[in-house]
Amino acid sequence: MGIFRCRGVCFSGLFAALLLLGALGAAAAEPRRILILSSFGPHFEPWNNITARFREQLIEQSPYPIDFYEAALQSDRLGNAFDERPFVDYLRTLFADRGLDLVIAIGAPAGRFFINQRREIFQPTPLIISGADEKTLQGSQRTRNDAFVTSTFDQVVPIESILKVLPDTRNIAMVIGASPIDAFWVEQDRRAVAPLQPRVTFEWLNELSIEDMQARVAHLPPHSAIFYSHVHVDARGVPQQGNRAFVRLRAAANAPMFSYIDSNFGQGLVGGPMISTQQLANATASVATRILRGETPGDIRTTVLGLSVPKYDWRELQRWNVSSANLPPDSEIYFRGLTTWEQHRSQLIALCGFLFVQTLLIGWLMFERRRRQNAEVSARDSLSELAQMNRLAAAGELSGSIAHEISQPLGGMMLNASAALNLLARATPDIRKAQDALQNVVAAGRRASDIITSIRAMFGRDTQQRAPTDVNRLIRTVLGLVYMDLRKHSIESQIVLSEQLPFVVGNEIQLQQVILNLLMNAIDAMKSEERRVLSVKSEIVEKNFVRVSIADTGSGVDLANLNRMFKPMFTTKARGMGMGLSICKSIIDGHNGRIWWSAGVPSGSIFIFELPMSRDSKAKAEEKTAAPGLLNDSPNVSSKALPADEMTE
Repeated sequence: MGIFRCRGVCFSGLFAALLLLGALGAAAAEPRRILILSSFGPHFEPWNNITARFREQLIEQSPYPIDFYEAALQSDRLGNAFDERPFVDYLRTLFADRGLDLVIAIGAPAGRFFINQRREIFQPTPLIISGADEKTLQGSQRTRNDAFVTSTFDQVVPIESILKVLPDTRNIAMVIGASPIDAFWVEQDRRAVAPLQPRVTFEWLNELSIEDMQARVAHLPPHSAIFYSHVHVDARGVPQQGNRAFVRLRAAANAPMFSYIDSNFGQGLVGGPMISTQQLANATASVATRILRGETPGDIRTTVLGLSVPKYDWRELQRWNVSSANLPPDSEIYFRGLTTWEQHRSQLIALCGFLFVQTLLIGWLMFERRRRQNAEVSARDSLSELAQMNRLAAAGELSGSIAHEISQPLGGMMLNASAALNLLARATPDIRKAQDALQNVVAAGRRASDIITSIRAMFGRDTQQRAPTDVNRLIRTVLGLVYMDLRKHSIESQIVLSEQLPFVVGNEIQLQQVILNLLMNAIDAMKSEERRVLSVKSEIVEKNFVRVSIADTGSGVDLANLNRMFKPMFTTKARGMGMGLSICKSIIDGHNGRIWWSAGVPSGSIFIFELPMSRDSKAKAEEKTAAPGLLNDSPNVSSKALPADEMTE
């Protein structure tokens, strides 16, 4: 039984705790009810600006949801004889069944109403009086349940600011309404500006209707200014809600307008030291939040707000030709027309940065261009030196073929010279045959001279001059130089040269070197092979190119070395320099051609290069292409190893 009794107590305690948490949650979720009582009505300046900004700030700051109620006090607008008891009964009846968490009185009339009626209405409810000047609440009884967010200032300060900004001012029109609160301020303002009257004339427009005020400010004398206080009700008793009065007066005014409160700043006021409605709203929202959190209103001390740092509208300064030199040193200027730099600062900075980077880039590119030009000149010189070394090395290897080429015409010269001597030594000289023999001597000498000239050109220092070149003739010339090597190593040659091959624009010495290097590589590749066949082929390919193929039946190329084949210093020969194929590629690239390797079938290697044909040859080729059958009428020439004398002719 004890166990069951214990369980019952536990469940009862848990149930009570849940009920308590539910009640606290419901209380936390319940909105805080706040009554806002405005002076005159919800649309009168400057109180409507304070109210609107206060609502925004409180909703943002409060940890609780807010339920706003609003009411408007009309007594001060209608005169002091108005009986306030029916209005008190109305408010008491309205909130009889629902408690209020806070009451806000906006403006001095609403504040005095609550202070006077505190015993009759909402006595235990916290009260905040905001948007009132301290002077309007002097002598009021305050309780611990009341908090004040008020302002105060010396009325002469804004007027003296006008005289500093516009030192030539001689007349100031004082715009103010005709309600009881306005009458209070007229008396205060007259007393404050009395010391300035010898210097400035003041016109008081509180006894005029809004239409008469509008007519007056339109015809003010020169060197005038307008000080706009507020117009709640004009002299005819017409209420001026919102900023209607200010807008009408500003549209008609022939002088700059100033004020002591910033509710119309940015809409036509020149500016000056003013009370900030935003600061009043923020301070009121802060005090309200503290009260809703549980603080006692009477314990909350707030700073009485005064005139803020002078601020001016740049547009109005320009409109009335107000010199910025006359403004106080700590002034803040708003709505200034931005300069080009201020409007597009980020874009201008980006543009300047871009131009700076571009300048550096151009300078760097010019420097690199100069370096590249120098490097190209140096590379050409180095290539020329390497090519010369390559040709001299080839000359050493081809010395036997060169000696054979020279010995043939020399031997013929000796035989023909001996025959001519014998013919002339006869008893009856055979002059005709002797002349023929001597002519053969001359022909052989010319042939020897041509061979020497060709060899000297082949192995001399080349130049960069280019001219239309017959590739077939270059192939035959180089084949003549390597003829002895072909015979020495029993290499069979298969030469297929197209008789319709067009000219290419190139340097003969350089192109001969390419052909020579490729032929010597092919010969070296077949020295240890049983089947030795050298194939050389020239032909026309699409896109107006001349193609030369040099194939061998050697061991081929290791695919692992394929990507390095045309790189400098790469060789598979024991005594090679590794520059032959690299020089070939540089020469072909310099002639706007291309060179590559292909595997032979069934073995060996094929080196192929293509060169663009010359313009004249290209035009002729196009003409022949237009006439079907012309190229097919001339078959290619195919032969085995040609004799040396045929190769060089």
